[in-house]
Amino acid sequence: MTRRSCAIYATGIVCAHLLIVGIALVVAQVFQTMIHSRLKKEITLTEKSQMFESWKNPPPPVYMEYYFFNVTNPDVFLKGGKAAVAQIGPYTYREYRPRENVTFLENGTKVYALNPKTFVFVPEKSAGDPTVDVVTTVNIPFVAVMNELNSYSFFLRTFVSMYMNSLGIKMFMNRTVHEVLWGFKDPLLTKLHSMKPEVDEYFGLMWKKNGTHEGEFVFHTGEENYMDYGKIDTWNGLRKMSWWSSNQSNMINGTDGAVFHPLINRSELLYIFAADLCRSIHLAYVEDVEVKGIQAYRFAPPSDVLMSPKENPTNEGFCVPAGDCLGTGVLKVSVCREGAPIVVSFPHFYQADPVYVNAVDGLNPNKEEHETYLDLQPTTGVPIRACKRAQLNIILKRVQGFPSTKFINETIFPIMFVNETATIDDDSAAQMRTMLLIVTLVSNFPLLIVGMGIILLLVLVVLFCRNRQKKTAKEDTAYTQVSDKPDEPSETAATQPVRNGSYIAMSPVEAQNC
Repeated sequence: MTRRSCAIYATGIVCAHLLIVGIALVVAQVFQTMIHSRLKKEITLTEKSQMFESWKNPPPPVYMEYYFFNVTNPDVFLKGGKAAVAQIGPYTYREYRPRENVTFLENGTKVYALNPKTFVFVPEKSAGDPTVDVVTTVNIPFVAVMNELNSYSFFLRTFVSMYMNSLGIKMFMNRTVHEVLWGFKDPLLTKLHSMKPEVDEYFGLMWKKNGTHEGEFVFHTGEENYMDYGKIDTWNGLRKMSWWSSNQSNMINGTDGAVFHPLINRSELLYIFAADLCRSIHLAYVEDVEVKGIQAYRFAPPSDVLMSPKENPTNEGFCVPAGDCLGTGVLKVSVCREGAPIVVSFPHFYQADPVYVNAVDGLNPNKEEHETYLDLQPTTGVPIRACKRAQLNIILKRVQGFPSTKFINETIFPIMFVNETATIDDDSAAQMRTMLLIVTLVSNFPLLIVGMGIILLLVLVVLFCRNRQKKTAKEDTAYTQVSDKPDEPSETAATQPVRNGSYIAMSPVEAQNC
């Protein structure tokens, strides 16, 4: 056997083995199953120290951008006209949110943690100085007192109204952005504090929220089921709330938005519990996006999240008391926050009933600036970009006994909205790209084997054809050696004359029978 034949046989054997092994691995999905099993089993708070540290101290910077609606015609509104507002901001703060008092429970299947938040002003990302810029906005303590007295007698309401007028307290106030956000000593609340010490004499939208947490959380670590990774087990010791009017609405579903289970698919709904909204919301897949070279799925709240119960009956449980429902795009949260009739929505009443948008001049809802979304890396379930946007509103309506409300039209009045953003940092993005590359190579290793087998198969075909051609050429060619020396003269040739020079003699061929 020649060396060429040996090479052909060796190539064939290797090619057959590669194709058989590669196709078997592809069909059995051994490597994909191994990767998925590892993700399901090992991406847990207890076994992944790096993941745990990232969960405990999130590396991406979180920024809170506050925008305010400055009321430009308060007198016109009080006389029955349409209010007009002008958006000012942003006033940006860096948010630090480490998890503290982390304690593992029940053999590592659950983890307890607090999540205090601290805010630091970032002037280079802000439109002005919050300690200097003044905003004209609704006097929320005034509305809160008026709303609280709505169930009392007309004479008491009239007396309180006259007393507030004597103090110069009106429905609209002029305060600096810093005061509205972080608190000021309110004259009305100060008077109430002297009579009822439990009433705080300070008011601010973020009063006592700098350096504090939203409650005690217990999370699932995913040890028992990877689908439960990051899900909330209890909040303040509760597995469900009691504010809303249905069991479904009171459920605490999903995570806190910081982490999600691995191996996310486009068809599933993701749930987040928002403590500031006093409810859980769901997100649905929107589109594929790319963030810093990382492929991600974008999830966003669909329009049915804040849809009117007439259009989405499952939202009827958020009507409190039962049957007292608002329209599409707004949610009354005063049931879990005592005081003023507070309503939340998306900024500029995005996805809300046009009646709310048209009730105030100066609003311009659009998807690019006002949509809440979350970009998740589907293999790991890690958020790589997030944008949470919510607007704070208050219900203004006529209340008998308060003459200043005599002509106003009932309006859900916008106060401010916040844009909470976070994007994966460059170092973490580089690490994730490397990790995803390794996962891709390992997952596709069977295909590489099949590819090598196909290449060797082509080489085998070429070698076989060339070898076949050479064998055919040898069998079809017959010749003798050409010589310039004459053969020895025979007896027959001796009688012939001698020729000078060299000559070529053809080899005698025996006659063949036809």
